[in-house]
Amino acid sequence: MDKNLKKLIPFAFQYKKDIVLNIVYNIFYAFFSTILMVSMIPTLNVLFGLNQKITEKPVYTGIENIKSFSENYLNYKVTELTENSGFQYAMVFVISIIIVTAFLKNFTNYLASFHITRLRNGVLSDLREKLYLVIIKLPISYYSEKRKGDVMSRMLGDVNEVKNAFFQVLELVVREPLTIIFSIVAMFLISAELTLFVFLFIPISGIIISRIGKNLKSKSTKAQEENGIQISILDETLSGLKVVKGFNSENVFISKFNSSLKRLLHLSNSIGNKNNLASPMSEFLGILTIAVLLWYGAQLVIVDKSLSPTTFIAYIALAYTILTPAKAISRASYQVKTGLAAAERVFTLMEQENTITDKVDAIEKHSFKDKVTIENINFSYKKNEKVLKNFSLEVPKGKTIALVGQSGSGKSTIANLLTRFYDVQEGVIAIDGINIKDLKLNSLREMIGLVTQKSILFNDSIKNNILLGKQDATDEEVIDALKIANAYEFIKDLPNGIHTNIGDAGDLLSGGQQQRLSIARAVLKNPPIMILDEATSALDTESERLVQVALENMMQNRTSIIIAHRLSTIQKADKIVVMQKGQIVEQGTHEELLAKEGVYRKLVMMQSFE
Repeated sequence: MDKNLKKLIPFAFQYKKDIVLNIVYNIFYAFFSTILMVSMIPTLNVLFGLNQKITEKPVYTGIENIKSFSENYLNYKVTELTENSGFQYAMVFVISIIIVTAFLKNFTNYLASFHITRLRNGVLSDLREKLYLVIIKLPISYYSEKRKGDVMSRMLGDVNEVKNAFFQVLELVVREPLTIIFSIVAMFLISAELTLFVFLFIPISGIIISRIGKNLKSKSTKAQEENGIQISILDETLSGLKVVKGFNSENVFISKFNSSLKRLLHLSNSIGNKNNLASPMSEFLGILTIAVLLWYGAQLVIVDKSLSPTTFIAYIALAYTILTPAKAISRASYQVKTGLAAAERVFTLMEQENTITDKVDAIEKHSFKDKVTIENINFSYKKNEKVLKNFSLEVPKGKTIALVGQSGSGKSTIANLLTRFYDVQEGVIAIDGINIKDLKLNSLREMIGLVTQKSILFNDSIKNNILLGKQDATDEEVIDALKIANAYEFIKDLPNGIHTNIGDAGDLLSGGQQQRLSIARAVLKNPPIMILDEATSALDTESERLVQVALENMMQNRTSIIIAHRLSTIQKADKIVVMQKGQIVEQGTHEELLAKEGVYRKLVMMQSFE
């Protein structure tokens, strides 16, 4: 059994009842499908007056004589009805058998489909639930290396492909094979000689069909990867549409997208052509078999007279019924190969190791009492040049520490390491003397508030965006947080106030308004430690002034780490740490650093700050 199929079994076992009932109803479906064809024999016999007249009711003598007993009993009933009520009543009787059998066949088909639908949709939902849990728990570092579109493709497209393909396996191993088996048993009972003759052609058909499906899985994997690339290009285009249009780069992105489309088109056509060939090829081989049957069967009916014409007609009908399940098996086997490729991508993501997790004996900590210490940190992304080199810093409770320096000096990396978006490779970060790796992630992040340079808002109401900081907050608490963040002035004039939807990524608001909402979210959370990662660098002067006031309101009586590009925002910091190439080159208050006439003073002069 394929390893990915094994991994699906635990998900399917959540719906054991549906699996069992699907199998039971499929068995009945296969049985009634065969009986439906066999029931044509008495109908044709009555129609052509070929049925054997039996006036004495037959006696059941055991399972080994079930065939002769069934035929004799049916002939007895037909004889009785014909003699007592006339030919028409006998025809109604045998036709009624066909109608009842057809109803039972289709009713059990519906019940089987009902339970397979519950199974498919249930497993689809469970897979997506598990996958989303993995996606949201994986560290930020994973997504810096992977295309978001590829992750979305696995979550949406590949999981759906697994649902569509794999649960045809139940049909593949139960309904269709049983239909074929029951039909073959009936064919053997009718004519063993003719049935053995048919079997000569089955291995040839199997070899031809398997050759057609060769390499289907590898091509399906490539097609699904290409689909992920397309979603990534679309995501990047929509996210950066202003840049694309502003630089007249539409043609660049159109060319990139169309190239991916052409590759996917080629792969899809190749896969589709093989899938499309499966059904007609299996049908043609079946018709070829029936053609040979007609020739050989004619010898038995006309020359040898060992088979009645009506029985031979029913036999051909049974042989033809094998074609439909054979086509379904052929088609499903191809889809399963496509599903295997999709399942491999789904489980590769689902089994991705999360490198940032809680230790078994991780500590719950809900208060901050003394200081944050960073000791001898060495850190690099992707094993490149070190971003931080033997970096050490102490942040006492209640103090504001500012980190300044040129781009690439490692300032934002400090924020990433403090929040454990990334883990330190050498050295220790501790809160009140406890290594943050020994703390539970939830309790660590509960103590830290984060305001980033780019406001991260969601397509929802103002209130729901703010509530991320504290889910059980009242409207009054939300409004108080907005007032501290200098945001309530513009919100109170909106038609729906705090219940106003702010659009995708908050695009219905200005940059300054978005940033003040981010600050309000951090205010409502009310953490003891606040990290401000270049929170005003993307704002105009007026917005910066309003946001700066909001930040100062928020930082009162709080431990704050400010990562700043605009030096005008950090004059009041208790300590300013000047960084260069991952190391501290200067530290002190604003006045002390100006007096040193070193790196900080040069940075100030470059920004024309007096």
